Amino acid sequence: MSTRYDLNRAEILRVSAELFARSGYHGTGIADLGTAVGLGRGALYHYIGSKEEVLFAISSRQLAQMNDVADELALTEPNPERRLRGLARALLRNIAEHRAEWTVFFREYHALTGDRRARVVAARERYESHWRHAFDQGVRDGVFTLLPPLMIKGVLGMFNYSYLWLTADGARTPEEIADGFLDALITGLAAPNP
Repeated sequence: MSTRYDLNRAEILRVSAELFARSGYHGTGIADLGTAVGLGRGALYHYIGSKEEVLFAISSRQLAQMNDVADELALTEPNPERRLRGLARALLRNIAEHRAEWTVFFREYHALTGDRRARVVAARERYESHWRHAFDQGVRDGVFTLLPPLMIKGVLGMFNYSYLWLTADGARTPEEIADGFLDALITGLAAPNP
């Protein structure tokens, strides 16, 4: 059960993500955050510590969830195509439901400093490695052709860029869009029949 503190902090992070997504991290001041959530500076700092702490929390929260999904798929789904579909569907669903947070992550995480930035970059690289392992498994299984490491970034870019336009209630579900992206990609990756 969440405490009042946890609920208030979650609301502050939600509102902060919307403000940062709209006006940018540097374009949003502590006074803006306080006004948006109805708290004075002192009360606000009780929940957030610093503006950079808010950016870190926003930038890392959904990425951590995606790593949890990827870890579970790595343990439970040996088929590389089904694992990729699971990764892709979960990512686009998460982006659709948390667009403000992903907007902040993609546009603003570089404003993080020191250990916070290193932790977010490490989490992002860990998530990317799950995709790379699934593609590599497909190569070992003879169902995919070799994909150069740089291309993994391009594939993820195709999915990640959806934060600009994807909605949870669009004409096609995030899962249908993920499947369409992968269908196009896998058709191009299919190993030739002997």
